[in-house]
Amino acid sequence: MSSTITPLPARSQEQRWLRILTVSFVMYTISYIDRTNVSMALPQMSAQLHMDPQQAGDAVGIFFWGYLFLQIPAGHLAQHWSAKRVVAILLVAWGICSVATGLVNTAREFWIMRLVLGLTEGGVWPAVLVLVAHWFPRHERARANAYWMLCLPVSVVISSPFSGWLLKHWNWRVLLIVEGALPFLWLLIWLATIDDYPKDAEWISSGERDYLEATLAHEAAEEKNTERAGYLATLLSPQVMLLIVIYFMRNFGSYGALFWLPSALEKTKNLSELTLGNIVSIPYILAAIMMVVTAKSSDKTGERRAHMSVTFIVSGGAFLLALAVQQRPLLCFSLLSVAVGAVYASLGPFWAIPTETLPQKSVASAMGLINAVGNLGGYFGPVVIGYFLKRSGGFVYGFGSLGAALLLGAVLCFFLRPVRRGVVS
Repeated sequence: MSSTITPLPARSQEQRWLRILTVSFVMYTISYIDRTNVSMALPQMSAQLHMDPQQAGDAVGIFFWGYLFLQIPAGHLAQHWSAKRVVAILLVAWGICSVATGLVNTAREFWIMRLVLGLTEGGVWPAVLVLVAHWFPRHERARANAYWMLCLPVSVVISSPFSGWLLKHWNWRVLLIVEGALPFLWLLIWLATIDDYPKDAEWISSGERDYLEATLAHEAAEEKNTERAGYLATLLSPQVMLLIVIYFMRNFGSYGALFWLPSALEKTKNLSELTLGNIVSIPYILAAIMMVVTAKSSDKTGERRAHMSVTFIVSGGAFLLALAVQQRPLLCFSLLSVAVGAVYASLGPFWAIPTETLPQKSVASAMGLINAVGNLGGYFGPVVIGYFLKRSGGFVYGFGSLGAALLLGAVLCFFLRPVRRGVVS
């Protein structure tokens, strides 16, 4: 096989980028909305379900314990069976759970439904990462990952004002049921438009299909030549363990802010639901911009670790600085917006690393493990903030812990094994 492969002109690649990434983007936007819309509903829910801050933090965070169980199985099935079919099954499952969450009557029922929702959503992320790896070669992967992962901040931008409107005109039950029904609408589009591999797609040119198959085969051959570790050895390798810890720190900061920022703003300014929804969207608009800029820079330079570390430093530092200027609300909110935006900017380069440094035969399962255990940060972040809020009545210690965790993550980035650079460009 030739050591170099000539890339196609950008125009001939447009349909692949639009089709695979747009449909994945919308699908996971719906997933993220159904996971996080309780952040807007939490003040109403806490009052009606009689939850104190610590109970509320535990209930929203328990999602991530359910999220653990399907990560590795779903990643394995996506790699060896069908990413398309795995996601389709989970679309139905999490839609049912999301609607059911709007019907709970006690704090205990809410806790249980959050756990089950996590279980049903748990396999979607690794399945889409596998799908992207089947369609985008190494030199495109950070951008491809970042573009579909834009759904994370964009979902908050879209859902926060809409959720605020639903809360103002109806209540939290209507909010959860209406937004929980969205997966059923997208299922048919997903099934009609997504293909697992370029060889299965009738909508791309033969030239593009040949280019993708040759490039991905070339990269797989390079990886095979360097693979020595067994399956279990890879999952327990220092590289995977470090990625888990770094992702834990990232999610500790990200989800801690996501679930409690609306409550913190409401507590400070006593805002209406609609106004609160509009304000909460601002940090996530910035996050979307920072994700694209960081991913483009990472792909252009081929560097991953420093890009991740810088985003963590900016985010952690901004969280800590925001606490020092609480008496200046506009500056404090601006710093919190930067903190939220920067932590999302790490996602593109982060998820390029496993596909570029781990053996192909076990990378899907490794990504499932990283996502599963690393997402427990999404449990502990909200719980820690709720714990400190219950005891101190404020958010200083909780948000301070988010900043400290992200700064630790920044240091750990440089202990990762750097990405192998092939000759494909």
